Amino acid sequence: MTTGSVKTTCPYCGVGCGVIATPEPDGSVTIKGDPDHPANFGRLCSKGSALGETLGLEDRLLHPEIDGERVDWDTALDRVASTFRETISQHGPDSVALYVSGQILIEDYYVANKLMKGYVGSANIDTNSRLCMASSVAGHKRAFGSDTVPGTYRDLELADLVVLVGSNLAWCHPVLYQRIAAAKLERPEMRVVVIDPRVTATTELADLHLQIAPDTDVALFAGLLNHLVSSGSLDKRFLVHQTSGWGDALRAIKDVDLGEVANATQVEAETLTAFYEMVAATEKTVTVYSQGVNQSTTGTDKVNAIINCHLATGRIGRPGMGPFSITGQPNAMGGREVGGLANMLACHMELENADHRRIVQSFWESPRIADKPGLKAVDLFKAVADGKVKAIWIMGTNPVDSLPDADKVAAALEACPFVVVSDVLRQTDTTRYADVLLPAAAWGEKSGTVTNSERRISRQRPFLPLPGAVRPDWRIISDVAKRMGFHMGFDYEAVAEIFREFAMLSAQENSGRRDFDIGGLANITDEAFEDFPPVQWPVSDLVEDGPWEKRFFADGRFFTPDTKGRLVPTPLKEKLSIEDTEFVLNTGRVRDHWHTMTRTGLSPRLSAHMAEPYCEIHPGDAARLAIEPATLVEIESSQGRAVVRALVTKRQQEGTVFAPMHWTGRFSSAGRIGAVIDGAVDPVSGQPALKMAHVAVKPFKAAWYGFAVTRSRPGSLSASYWAIAPCIEGWRIELAGENLEEDWVGFAQNLLGDNAELLSFSDPSTGRVRFAAYRDGRLQGAFFVGPEPVPASRSWLIEQLREVEIAPHDRLRILAGRGGPGRSEPGAIICSCFSIGINQIAEAVTSGGCRSVDAVGNALSAGTNCGSCRSEIQGIINDLAVREAV
Repeated sequence: MTTGSVKTTCPYCGVGCGVIATPEPDGSVTIKGDPDHPANFGRLCSKGSALGETLGLEDRLLHPEIDGERVDWDTALDRVASTFRETISQHGPDSVALYVSGQILIEDYYVANKLMKGYVGSANIDTNSRLCMASSVAGHKRAFGSDTVPGTYRDLELADLVVLVGSNLAWCHPVLYQRIAAAKLERPEMRVVVIDPRVTATTELADLHLQIAPDTDVALFAGLLNHLVSSGSLDKRFLVHQTSGWGDALRAIKDVDLGEVANATQVEAETLTAFYEMVAATEKTVTVYSQGVNQSTTGTDKVNAIINCHLATGRIGRPGMGPFSITGQPNAMGGREVGGLANMLACHMELENADHRRIVQSFWESPRIADKPGLKAVDLFKAVADGKVKAIWIMGTNPVDSLPDADKVAAALEACPFVVVSDVLRQTDTTRYADVLLPAAAWGEKSGTVTNSERRISRQRPFLPLPGAVRPDWRIISDVAKRMGFHMGFDYEAVAEIFREFAMLSAQENSGRRDFDIGGLANITDEAFEDFPPVQWPVSDLVEDGPWEKRFFADGRFFTPDTKGRLVPTPLKEKLSIEDTEFVLNTGRVRDHWHTMTRTGLSPRLSAHMAEPYCEIHPGDAARLAIEPATLVEIESSQGRAVVRALVTKRQQEGTVFAPMHWTGRFSSAGRIGAVIDGAVDPVSGQPALKMAHVAVKPFKAAWYGFAVTRSRPGSLSASYWAIAPCIEGWRIELAGENLEEDWVGFAQNLLGDNAELLSFSDPSTGRVRFAAYRDGRLQGAFFVGPEPVPASRSWLIEQLREVEIAPHDRLRILAGRGGPGRSEPGAIICSCFSIGINQIAEAVTSGGCRSVDAVGNALSAGTNCGSCRSEIQGIINDLAVREAV
């Protein structure tokens, strides 16, 4: 194990925060933010702060496997290489595919892309980044001629107006949210507008919230562009000399008046006008957008509708202004740079450009080069289902949960003749379909680089040894390539060698003609690579000290053939139709979980905030459908069905529901929201419309509800509904059944363990049954059943699993489900960083006199680390103030 502290990069979202990891003598790892990293300056969110809790080996895949049996590396690699080689020989290069991930590093991505496009000769390599930012890529290329993010994070602090579109920044990119919040506190005149169908934690910061109808962003920004014209806010000089396409763009939306925008967006005309006037009057405007824009069948048009407004006003590339795409993964940008998407070549070169193909093939000295785009993610798995792709290698991602129409993805992999999965975990919903499993290095063991949302390349450095037979992805890919006969192109000895090759390719025949250029790093030594500080590209000269902040397009020169930025026509599409369903489902993320929980699901602290899948539903809709708070609901579409907990709240618009996308078959019986979403994609970008689906919602007819805490995870859960989450000691489980059990004792023994002393209580008149299991005086588990959601104190019961012994006189309190007078019950966890519950915060407000978030922080520390819970703390304070007033 490494001794001392190591500077590395967080593996979660695209903010790309610097992390300092310090292995401790007891085997734990202390995590803190890197104060010198220009992305976060020491800040970390709740997920980043809990990274040390996700590094255990309990669920790790540590050795290669074939058909579920452990084998050595030579056997596994020979099987992969020979099967891919034979499949290509019999059916052609397009019969095989790679599906990769923003979790792998630049060097891994580069080698995988080189293998497929330059040696196999097929572009059938796509990435899960297709699911989060492909529409931004397509929009950038249409407008700029290149996939270029113009600005920097500093622009979010320098802007006088920050417009957040389709982005719950407070939960999904918390460190950027905190940077904006700090800037607004320092400059109160700074304004924030949030455009989102929901009331979220981010709206707490907003001066104006436009609660638009889902998927109406194009109409909103078409109206803004018209207002900029009518108010005389255009930069006519910039339009004339630095842009093209203005006439066509204007003609596409010139008849869109304020009334039509109000009708489409369901936002009052007065509110729209306030927003439009705010933008028109504020030169230093940054528009930040994320999945609410990208994950749509009109995602690319949404991106260009936003960019059109910035080009028309010349507000781009200068401090405090510009469109800004925020990515979802730590290396989503890096994947774009290496050509990880099926329609791109490495170093932002274009697959369909013969000259670019010549440059890349000549540099690689490869036998062939793909000359047409490959299959994008959704189409790729359709081709697997159709039998056109007969061998697929999946790296570091979980498409059985994350792709739309997810049940069909599972069926496709089930039927596929040959499936290879490289992963960190032994059991995911995708690994179960693997013929060959390859153990890949995890965060903390990897060495290489990643690129964040502001084009900043940072090092990921190892601070833990490779466990078992685990290998880094680049080495696995290279070893397979060599076994396929491609020795010369993949004879790498170290990751720095791959980085140098990548940097050298970026400079080939470039000289400023392409945006991506890190040629100044092509001769970086191994020692300099180890010490490599975060750097924002372009980097054309290694010796220059260049500024931390590098922007594009301030000079009005773009990467189009005529060097002008393009305004793109974005005509309004037909208004959203609800079809034969009652509701529009809006999907998204929760504060403390990420993607499909393969990492965050290991952390008890992160699971405490939201322990099971749920959906937000408006009180009016809930009353109409007889859905009581905390009961279960079914969400159903023509694709599939999910069962989740009901969260009744006015944050949600009537006629819509919100559900997070994280839960998988490992953590819930039916929480896979990807199974409900259809496979519709944006026709330009190929990005699936994961944010939205038409669904029916109805109560789940539960005959009983249950809650359990157990010391060990049960082998099986025989209930119609279940959701499980780790605790510091043991597991917590929510359950429900459609039919009453005949043998509750047998059910409890199966759940809690049958070799323990079982105490029980039952009340036949109410249908309530309770069990507590002990071994040598220590609680092994407790199980509560009733006709409605169980009201037991979950946090207190979880704490009892940590007690060495439960005194005999306290055992009845376990059956009561709460500690009783004088026993501290923190309640539902609000602050994950310090494990502070709602009851503790309420006590600080009502009895401790804390009347502000800062006062609560001073008393309890809640909200003083990552700050992601501050809006929830404020909500508690507000609710208690209302009760006092009444």
